[in-house]
Amino acid sequence: MKIRKGDTVMVISGKDAGKESKVSKIFPAKGKVLVEGVNTSRRHTKPSGQTMQGGIIDKDMPIDVSNVMIVCEKHGPTRIRLRTDDEGEKLRVCVKGGEDL
Repeated sequence: MKIRKGDTVMVISGKDAGKESKVSKIFPAKGKVLVEGVNTSRRHTKPSGQTMQGGIIDKDMPIDVSNVMIVCEKHGPTRIRLRTDDEGEKLRVCVKGGEDL
């Protein structure tokens, strides 16, 4: 996966298309990412010992990694590709500008 935790991404399809937010968690085995404030569902909970107050809670659900695009600071939403430097370390590169992310 080329997207990492803490990256700013833009949703490109679905009900939240056009929203920009940060990635809070990734699920590489499932190919999904958890983006803050995107794909929220409402959960009805009963009061229990841990949460004394019940009610309706908004919860962010994972979204497929193919439905998000990473946002470069200079060029906006862009694809990224990998390249290796002289020491053999992998770097992520913005396709539009050719600069390291």
